[in-house]
Amino acid sequence: MFLLAIPPLLAFLGISGISKAATECGISQVSGRIMGGQDAAHGEWPWQVSLRDVLGRHFCGGSLITNKWVVSAAHCITNPSSFSSVVVFLGSYKLSQTNQQEIRVAVVNMIRHPSYDKNLDVNDISLLELEKEVAFTNYINPVCLPDPAVKFPTGLKCWATGWGAILPGVSLPNPKTLQEVALPIIDIQTCSQYYNTPSNKAILHPDFMICAGYINGGKDSCQGDSGGPLVCSENNRWFLGGVVSFGDSCGKPYRPGVYTLLTPYISWINSIVPNVSTNVRDVQFTGPFISLYNATPTLFISTFLLPCVLLLLISQ
Repeated sequence: MFLLAIPPLLAFLGISGISKAATECGISQVSGRIMGGQDAAHGEWPWQVSLRDVLGRHFCGGSLITNKWVVSAAHCITNPSSFSSVVVFLGSYKLSQTNQQEIRVAVVNMIRHPSYDKNLDVNDISLLELEKEVAFTNYINPVCLPDPAVKFPTGLKCWATGWGAILPGVSLPNPKTLQEVALPIIDIQTCSQYYNTPSNKAILHPDFMICAGYINGGKDSCQGDSGGPLVCSENNRWFLGGVVSFGDSCGKPYRPGVYTLLTPYISWINSIVPNVSTNVRDVQFTGPFISLYNATPTLFISTFLLPCVLLLLISQ
């Protein structure tokens, strides 16, 4: 009897619905990004995940790094032993609406960095193991991890994404579409100087943190974005540079967002996550580079959802 191998045939014909590029880390099938806070396109950031409680309420972001593991912030995991209370959603786009590309996966293990200090916000990184391996699609795909020697130069244009608040205490309005914003990298020494202007507001650790944002504020990540990705690209491949950690409110002048720098934790991740080394890549970033000053009018919107905030103001 002749048995037709359907999956290989479909792949050969190009009708499987999954591009070859979607099986490699750091590849997005959607392009055309525009400077400034805005709705992301569906599938633009396929590694972005939503951490939700058992009632389906989003509380943190995260990034898919293999077909079974997610990286997030340690402060998102209040009790590592209560993993049954956390559910990971992949392929999400509009949180208040379901879509055919979205899947829900239970968590079987949560690991906070053993040296996490909630008082100093140091080592603010965690790993979540999914109940099952997920299939990669154009909407679900892991991000690349940078080799420990990789440098993220000041001014490098990177992107933060998430479903966080549009103002402190003001949730993203329905349909709760995934947001994106372009932010320049700020080296931690310069960032520390900003946080000490006009007075000492934070102790930043140069070996474990990186900043991204604008000197004059106006665009930032905010509550609910915690644990989510800060990604930078080279040759159309995206690397996870940081994990959303903390800030002094959102979008304030001289208070850029502070992220957990990934490079010091690659060895720790390698020691826990099987086969993640295939997604660890060396890279030298060549740009683009953008100004540390926000070119838009100085209206200090506390996160990156400027269009929705303007609509809310107009509707009053």
